[in-house]
Amino acid sequence: MAFTHLHVHTEYSLLDGSNKIKELVSRTKEMGMDSVAITDHGVMYGVIDFYKAATEAGIRPIIGCEVYVAPGSRFDKNGQADNKYNHLVLLAENDIGYHNLIKIVSRGFTEGFYYKPRVDMEILRQYHEGVIALSACLAGIIPEYIQKGLYDEAKKKALELNQVFGKGNFFLELQDHGIPEQQTVNQSLMRMSQETGIGLVATNDVHYTYADDAQAHDILLCIQTGKKVADEDRMRYEGGQYYIKSEEEMRALFPYAKEACDNTQKIADRCSVTIEFGNYKLPRYDVPEGYDAWTYLCSLTEAGLKERYGEDPPKEYRERMEYELNTIRSMGFVDYFLIVWDFVKYAKDHGIAVGPGRGSAAGSIVSYCLGITKLDPMKYQLLFERFLNP
Repeated sequence: MAFTHLHVHTEYSLLDGSNKIKELVSRTKEMGMDSVAITDHGVMYGVIDFYKAATEAGIRPIIGCEVYVAPGSRFDKNGQADNKYNHLVLLAENDIGYHNLIKIVSRGFTEGFYYKPRVDMEILRQYHEGVIALSACLAGIIPEYIQKGLYDEAKKKALELNQVFGKGNFFLELQDHGIPEQQTVNQSLMRMSQETGIGLVATNDVHYTYADDAQAHDILLCIQTGKKVADEDRMRYEGGQYYIKSEEEMRALFPYAKEACDNTQKIADRCSVTIEFGNYKLPRYDVPEGYDAWTYLCSLTEAGLKERYGEDPPKEYRERMEYELNTIRSMGFVDYFLIVWDFVKYAKDHGIAVGPGRGSAAGSIVSYCLGITKLDPMKYQLLFERFLNP
């Protein structure tokens, strides 16, 4: 049976993880593993780079995130940061799960940001489909309850999360970095698994690639927290155990929980996300009845042409407009131009400042006729031609 690392922080866990993505993937392959996860803290910035590097190397990329979960509502924003969130690892099982994970993380920023981009149980219930969850490190809510001696509350939370994600989609996470508290938590998680039927999974909280990287990572933490290496009262990852361990090392840590190691590969085998590149994913613009996007764009542009150049515009103006419209259509940008026209029009109608208009189509007569830009491209084209041919 193989092993897969499912709890991994890359360089995109800013000033916390130091795994460089290409190095991470290379090391994973070197160790004979066929898959690896990315679970950066609260963000998905590194997903595309990770996906490309992993697939290029023949490694299965498991897309995930270690999210911050608010103790109550994500909208509650008062008090201190240290008791305002817990960790939870989320992995995308399929494309639906990947898109749901994007929504979860986005809502954390747009609605729940308070010290960290936080989500809550409401969000997790809403976007749970296709997502596999792990109970996380000592900062997870279940380990936190256990450390406080609140086993019943921890068990109740585990059952709640199991209900949210569905049977077989939530796992209790065993970790061992030589921290005494982890031994206590692991014993309780083993008991909880037996009592509830919730599966176990063994992870290493990977923050750097090689064991020798521990000192450099410690310096990175000092930069993050504004501390000196010599400071005694500061954040540390003690013991130097947060690297990409081999399957043999991981199994040696958990001889009492063989199934927890086996489950890492079983989870990895379930995860399959396909990210398509090279195709535009533009939203569809809703047009008035009697039109489709193409005819509506032509109608708006024709009206703008007559408004700016008169009822009988010069032949070359119309020819250029038609050439541009056909180019826009052939490239699949019809809805894009309608969307830009819509928000620029809204801004102008509501007294919101709009610049003269720039971008890849800044000299377009279609943009000018739609009111996206203010500069007449035909006027400046003639001036430019006179400059070239005095």
